[in-house]
Amino acid sequence: MELRILKYTAISCLLAFFWSCTKEVKIDIPGYKEQLVVDGRIETGQPAIVLLSKSANVYSSTNFESYLNSFVDDAIVLLSDGTQTDTLTKICTDDLPPGLEQVAAGIFGIPAEVLVNLHLCAYVSLNMVGEVGKTYTIQILHQGKAYQASSKILSPTVPDSLYWKPEGNFNDRGFSWVQLSDPSTTSDAYSWEVKYAQDLQFSKPFSPYFNDKFFNGLTFEFAYENPMSFNDPNGNDAYRGYYKLGDTIVVKLSKIGGKEYNYFEKKYNQIYSGGSPFAVPTNVPTNIEGGALGVWVAYSPWIDTLVCQ
Repeated sequence: MELRILKYTAISCLLAFFWSCTKEVKIDIPGYKEQLVVDGRIETGQPAIVLLSKSANVYSSTNFESYLNSFVDDAIVLLSDGTQTDTLTKICTDDLPPGLEQVAAGIFGIPAEVLVNLHLCAYVSLNMVGEVGKTYTIQILHQGKAYQASSKILSPTVPDSLYWKPEGNFNDRGFSWVQLSDPSTTSDAYSWEVKYAQDLQFSKPFSPYFNDKFFNGLTFEFAYENPMSFNDPNGNDAYRGYYKLGDTIVVKLSKIGGKEYNYFEKKYNQIYSGGSPFAVPTNVPTNIEGGALGVWVAYSPWIDTLVCQ
């Protein structure tokens, strides 16, 4: 009996010793380093547009003024298709050619009446537009540093059909539907955008980027909601996300490269996590070489008009 008591006492003391041991863990959090941020695109039949800005310290205050001050307007941006090279033209919002106010408002996400009184600049190619099959390389020169990225305009994938049908208990509300036959010989990624026929700018739905990881070489159908309805202040909440019978919309299904898709997939995962402490930490990748953040992406769009009937 005494031996058993001594045994239990020794085990208890040993466990208490291990539980009482602590180790100080030091985490070396690297300091903030400002980086160039690239948001550039080119698509079939359209000029390249490149926005440049500076990254912000996560601990710094966020306001409209800091957003405006982040834009870069003192860079040189070159665009090459492998044969010719174009120096992109800097176009600023306080000196816009007539008729481009609404286009610029869609690019910067600022109302046109506010935008024309600000100095925000984009770099635009005036001598070159995108062509299917060509690889486009941008080179950015800024404050003694050089950055580079390439992206190819792939052959577009044309859907088999585009249609609208009522959803749920509605007879006059529904989603846009597509039947798509995905090529089996390539790994493909896509983006989905839509607008009303009278709109200038396309809008993106909740999850606009997807790849063919689960449907490579298959024919399948999928639907997308109406993203414009969520921004309508006069809309009926019961109809949010739906197109109504009689709507005319323009759909853009674009093919993009794998690296470009990887950037958007990680970016949207980070956005949708909403800063949740339970979200998996995500590092958003980039296809920009030289130490910059962001993405340079070539889009190969298929565009069609859909009458909801």
